[in-house]
Amino acid sequence: MAVKLSLKEMLVRSALPVGCVVVAGYFAWHAVSGPTGFAAWHDYQAQRAKLEQAVQNSHEQRAALQQRLVLLDPRHVDPDLADELVRKNLDMVRPDEVIVPLPPEPAAAN
Repeated sequence: MAVKLSLKEMLVRSALPVGCVVVAGYFAWHAVSGPTGFAAWHDYQAQRAKLEQAVQNSHEQRAALQQRLVLLDPRHVDPDLADELVRKNLDMVRPDEVIVPLPPEPAAAN
């Protein structure tokens, strides 16, 4: 038995399924391309890798500074480091030393 529905009845009956499809599409769209979606996830992974590298570099720099701090212990200063610091900061040399000027290094081409 065929039932003929008017246009108004068809729109009323299809409103709920269409609404559900629209809501599901909204959430699917944001799951893929939203600020926390699948596309943004790849960007976050790249940022995380850069930040982890920066943290590793910071740890290495801290270890180098810690070693230098150990060498500058006031109870026992490393003579080589003290000599290096005096020469660098005070521009001092011994009377029997010869200074050889070096040409400036060329700028690195990128």
